[in-house]
Amino acid sequence: MDKKYIVDGYYPTIGVECHVQLKTATKLFAGVGNDARDAAPNTLISPLCIGLPGTLPVLNEAVIPLSIKAGLALKAKIAKISHFDRKHYFYPDLPLGYQITQYERPIIFDGTVEALLPNKESVHVRIERAHLEADAGKSNHPEGADYSLVDLNRAGTPLLEIVSGPDMHNAQEVKAYVYELYLLMKYADVSDVDLYHGNMRFDVNVSVSKDPNKLGTRSETKNLNSFRSVEKTVDYEIKRQIELLKKSKPIVQETRGWDDAKQKTFSQRTKEDAHDYRYFPDPDIPPITITDEEVAIIAKDMPILPSALRDHFIELGLDDASVATLVDDPNLAAIVRYVQEGHDKKTAHTIANWCLGELTRRVNDNEISWQEVANVIPYLVELASMVDEAKVSSTAAKELLINCVKHNKDPLALAKELDLLQVSDESELVLIVEQVLSQQPKAVNDVKNGELKVIGFLVGQVMKASKGKANPETVQMLIKSQLGV
Repeated sequence: MDKKYIVDGYYPTIGVECHVQLKTATKLFAGVGNDARDAAPNTLISPLCIGLPGTLPVLNEAVIPLSIKAGLALKAKIAKISHFDRKHYFYPDLPLGYQITQYERPIIFDGTVEALLPNKESVHVRIERAHLEADAGKSNHPEGADYSLVDLNRAGTPLLEIVSGPDMHNAQEVKAYVYELYLLMKYADVSDVDLYHGNMRFDVNVSVSKDPNKLGTRSETKNLNSFRSVEKTVDYEIKRQIELLKKSKPIVQETRGWDDAKQKTFSQRTKEDAHDYRYFPDPDIPPITITDEEVAIIAKDMPILPSALRDHFIELGLDDASVATLVDDPNLAAIVRYVQEGHDKKTAHTIANWCLGELTRRVNDNEISWQEVANVIPYLVELASMVDEAKVSSTAAKELLINCVKHNKDPLALAKELDLLQVSDESELVLIVEQVLSQQPKAVNDVKNGELKVIGFLVGQVMKASKGKANPETVQMLIKSQLGV
């Protein structure tokens, strides 16, 4: 038992079930559209989706390679044979009266996720299983109305439910885990992971116990779609359950929801056990068979994953926040990684900072896209060299940077066109330096009297006189030479 987890004498234990909507064109067992984000209610449906008698499911084969990718990202085993079961429960948004899922033989099992905590430690979370299942529809409850509405667009969309072991013990660990899971599914390219539209949803199971070797009665808070709500739910449930136990009140095994406005969970229904669902194999769907060769082919094309990317970016000397920002966006990470693989550390560091700063700002403002940035990587490398060689100032480089991306144009040609090349030729700068020194007698006298910090002021005046084109290092050297310091 790790004493750091103890809260008021109780030991919290948390597990997470994550539903990931796979990015197939059509649903799991029906040939209708899978993306319901912008669709009018009940327009993406088929006879199967609404449970008409005599309809038969046909497996969408596209879910198999996506599931294998997810399994590889989770460092899990891929089942050579898996099959579907019927999970019976009755709810208005489930017309069939049962959910098609995998119970006894899931497609993925025995995985692990290592999530990075803010203190640079890690939490290791076992993945017990990940199984395919068809999503239910969605019930809408208009405020103030005495009726509910059912939208079946989502009914039958393919989900991969990832079930963790009960390996987390505070909200910080859970938040780190679900964020890492989000990144893994995004990089493996198995889902759009659009949290707002429910492409990725989290069910959080929380229990507390005086005995760390014995789990307490758990609550399950369902359908959380933000990292913050996951964190807040865990903190609230730990506190709620401890307060009940201190008052000698029992914890009810139940399904709960999260009220974001009130920042608290609320009871929805008593939680069923497995036997309540009356599972049995679905007789209409053949088993899934996967060969080692199929897995090997997909494994060969797997992208570099977040943990390895972090190690690479740390080598550039970037701080933790910058590394996290890069890893959060695969498009951004790919650009920096490409530069890092083909060029020196200094060049990669410069371009990484441009990407994290000015380029991210312009992408967020929809002025440019990361694809446009990727198209001009050779120009970015050339521009970084121009800065290193003092051909342009860092300020001018920002202007050239955006113009390079927007117009796909060579930075040297742009610098000449926009008159942004720095002047480093001493013969060209001597006259400007002499003129500035003659206009600033007090500053010159201060420098001669040992106030060397005033040199910075004089450099600034020369830069102003040269309209920003003078090389500051050359100017400083000329000032020192002329003043004999």
